[in-house]
Amino acid sequence: MLRDIDFVLEKLRWMRDQQIWPNGLRYLWTDTFGLILLVSLYRDLEDDAYLREAEWLVAEVERVLGRERGIRIGEAPDRDGQYFHYLAMWLFALSRLGRIRPEYRERGIALAKDIHPAFVIPGAGVIWKMTEDLSAPYPGYGLGALDAFDGYVVYRLLDENALAPEILEMEALIERDYEQLDIDQDLGLGMMLWLAHFFPEERWATVQTERSLATLDRMWIDPPGYFCRSPRQRRMKLAFTNYGVSLGLQAVGQHPERVERLNAFVDTYRSGDEYDRDAITHVMACTSHFPGDFIRR
Repeated sequence: MLRDIDFVLEKLRWMRDQQIWPNGLRYLWTDTFGLILLVSLYRDLEDDAYLREAEWLVAEVERVLGRERGIRIGEAPDRDGQYFHYLAMWLFALSRLGRIRPEYRERGIALAKDIHPAFVIPGAGVIWKMTEDLSAPYPGYGLGALDAFDGYVVYRLLDENALAPEILEMEALIERDYEQLDIDQDLGLGMMLWLAHFFPEERWATVQTERSLATLDRMWIDPPGYFCRSPRQRRMKLAFTNYGVSLGLQAVGQHPERVERLNAFVDTYRSGDEYDRDAITHVMACTSHFPGDFIRR
């Protein structure tokens, strides 16, 4: 697992100076990765400033994105509605902060119980995106492929007893789907590897880890050293999704040489679009260089 603290601290300094993050627009996915980064820095450097900033960030996310039930996707006008997989990642971040401040773990359990009935159709699946008030599926969106895996893993990490009924519903969906599930997108593959590393002895995790690594082998572009978007999109590359693959590979302890080469290439890659300055790119770069509390200890 990488621990490039100097890279991370310089990246954080630059993002603050450019008002990209954490002093930019709120976006739940980015803020989740950023929260885990701050917790990781606090635990690694034993500097209370990072813990204070982590708690400030939670308060800001709840103030700006919090709704009566759940948390909105983002602050920008076109980021309305709620994604289950974003919420699940936020729950994971709260569980990590909750190891230091237990009240955040309790907050996560309460949020999980509140949103679960809106998103989960027992025996059918997990709705990928809901309207902002969680009253109905977002128009044009159906069931997610990885969402049950997200919920199953994160709920167990939060509290296996308090969330036992919800875990059973997610487990049933996983058992039904894991043999047939064939992920072919870079970020999805990286996140599946990350999810699986928490319970590597379980059959779904073994199958999906082996399958994900095999698919990523077909997506490795060498030279210069990055993962394409999918086996069908060999010319397409995104920086933040490559950083997500890096997280997954580090979680399962595979291909450290590819992680190093990926970082070397993507750190200097410029796509010429909004992603060059978007916070998601730079916060996830920090995660790739220092996964910290993302990894099971």
